[in-house]
Amino acid sequence: MNADRLPGSFPDIAQSWAALQAQLPITPIRDEHDYQTMVRLANALADHLNGKEDDPLTDLFAIVSDLVRNWEAHNVTIPAAEPREVLRHLLETHGLKQKDLIGIASPTVVSDILAGRRAISKKVAKALAVRFQTDVSAFL
Repeated sequence: MNADRLPGSFPDIAQSWAALQAQLPITPIRDEHDYQTMVRLANALADHLNGKEDDPLTDLFAIVSDLVRNWEAHNVTIPAAEPREVLRHLLETHGLKQKDLIGIASPTVVSDILAGRRAISKKVAKALAVRFQTDVSAFL
């Protein structure tokens, strides 16, 4: 493909974009509602990918994650608190439950972390940092 040309005309691209958006609401994040929609999409894509880097949706996950990360950088503050409180805050902010972290840790482990009965291991901290697109130090 010539770097100066798009792979189709704008009417064709617009039609394809509209068809994609009818299936998947990919939009710039302008408000909290858009943010929550994109977070749900990012979480669904993360669950689907489950670490598979050769999946065709990997690039879509990267784009949606960038949208979420950019919004969070300007609108969401991670509290300077104990790691379990940071986790609690992120669960609430993202509208997630303990069971939604099943690929990272069991609900029992998450419950123990939130209750202060268990510290967050390095392995879990790394997985949480990837899931929430934040620095691992927030969980250690």
